Amino acid sequence: MNSSPVNPVQGAQVVSRVAALLRIVGRKPAGSPLVELVRESGFTRPTVHRLLSSLAAEGLLDQDPNSGNWVLGPEILLMGSVASARFPLEDIARPGLRRLAEETGESAFFSIRRGSETVCLLREEGSFPVRSFVLHEGVRFPLGVASAGTAIMAFLPENEQEELLAGWAAHAGNFAAGHTEALVRKNLALTQQAGYSVNPGLVLEGSWGMGAAVFDQRGRPAWALSLTGIEPRFRADRRPLLGRLLMDEAHRISMLLQGTSQGSSPGAR
Repeated sequence: MNSSPVNPVQGAQVVSRVAALLRIVGRKPAGSPLVELVRESGFTRPTVHRLLSSLAAEGLLDQDPNSGNWVLGPEILLMGSVASARFPLEDIARPGLRRLAEETGESAFFSIRRGSETVCLLREEGSFPVRSFVLHEGVRFPLGVASAGTAIMAFLPENEQEELLAGWAAHAGNFAAGHTEALVRKNLALTQQAGYSVNPGLVLEGSWGMGAAVFDQRGRPAWALSLTGIEPRFRADRRPLLGRLLMDEAHRISMLLQGTSQGSSPGAR
């Protein structure tokens, strides 16, 4: 049988580059301009342009006719719809997000761990009129940064924590200056003690957050609930209440997700 030689390294590199561009575009609903994609990916302009054209031809990306930004395409929506049938996170997590937003007045979020990052999946706006806009669907943070990432990292095995901390500056990237290794270690210890994390404006001054880990059937932190808002809404005397509400909902969602991963539906519980 005749077959052309295949270079697995080159093929893997293309896949990696495509995935990187899709992640960058998916960070913001408005998408990203070409210059931003070139800068953030580190790829050459011709490479980025060639990949974008190929992705657009497959329906994975579109170019907004008004802004010129590259945005996620219809094929991504279809893929997401299929994936959501396997992981019905909307059905499982949305009620808890709504309860948190209604009871606290703050904006509530559900994030997932993806490798060494957290990605925000769902958002529910609170009733308090002044909001923090640090977090929205698609936003990624390194583990240990922001309240969701701190809540997840705090309950990882110690060896996994130390692996991340060993290369902390490179891992945290642009957030390293505000999240020093010493400060992160302190926050991880406080999170383990309290059961919930507190981010005192480390990502953006004046914007606070709190988070609680959601665990999979192996007892590993795989997701997180979080609340964000302005600093006066997270005063010391209110944090225990917010923390308890977060942990209650995180426990409820953990039980539902564990049941789903074992083959039972949320409605059957």
